[in-house]
Amino acid sequence: MTLRIGLLVLLALLLAGCGSTRPRPTHGGRMVGTHTGERHGGGFVDDISRPQGSRYRDSDDSVPPPIDVSKIPEPVPKVEPRSLYGNKSPYTVLGQTYRVLSDPRGYDERGIASFYGAKFHGYKTSSLENYDMYAFSAAHKTLPLPSYARVTNLANGKSVIVRINDRGPFHENRLIDLSYAAAVKIGVWPKGTGLVEVRAIDPTRPDEAAPPAPELNASAAVPQGSAHPAIYLQVGAFADSANAERVAQQLRSAQLAPVQVIDAQSGGRSIRRVRVGPLEDVERADQVTAQIEQLGLPRPQVAVD
Repeated sequence: MTLRIGLLVLLALLLAGCGSTRPRPTHGGRMVGTHTGERHGGGFVDDISRPQGSRYRDSDDSVPPPIDVSKIPEPVPKVEPRSLYGNKSPYTVLGQTYRVLSDPRGYDERGIASFYGAKFHGYKTSSLENYDMYAFSAAHKTLPLPSYARVTNLANGKSVIVRINDRGPFHENRLIDLSYAAAVKIGVWPKGTGLVEVRAIDPTRPDEAAPPAPELNASAAVPQGSAHPAIYLQVGAFADSANAERVAQQLRSAQLAPVQVIDAQSGGRSIRRVRVGPLEDVERADQVTAQIEQLGLPRPQVAVD
């Protein structure tokens, strides 16, 4: 009985220690826990008293030699309770405010994927789980933690199911941060970025977790008549045509890239979307994004066609 009471007291102390830790953004922009880890006896020892800037052993991210991802099982989507950490909504990082989706069902978006590797391996994610770069996981700004999604590389049709247990990426223009293994699986590594579709999976509908049938190939992954998925930057959506034309003319005068004004419908009303592009690659999209902000215009959103 005395031993049992002692174990209960120890458990209460551990839970109290975890409860005092809140996720926050790192210098690099990912939302992670305040825990820091150092090698000690072959494992990690968390030291929550250290400042956030010194929580990692390495200053730069890196990846190990290529791995055989065919031997790594994909996560099986299942109903899980929301994490106690990482689901606060709204939250603000680097001056931007985000709202966590109340329900991931129906989420389907295209954008730019990046990945993170050895620098973060073994450290706490926003949900206070350990990040494992050899598992198929991901960081997302608004999908609930945890949740599941199928990520498809639009350039080659390769896809993978990931379990989302982290917040980020908070770099401009990035939609999702893949684990190293997931990036290798769909060909985002070693380039570092790729154009992807992120489709949330409802764990009560197992059929949604299945890969596209027939399996996408490179030609089927992009619009007909296009050799590669195209990147555009949407600068705004305007109900007033005059405002749309004013912004479009400002962009044309800057001569950054071709400018389009597209008629569309949103919420039952007509709008005009102002877009810049197509842009040849992610690096050019990042460059043009910075130039658009320098013009005093809002930060554009990435659109992938």
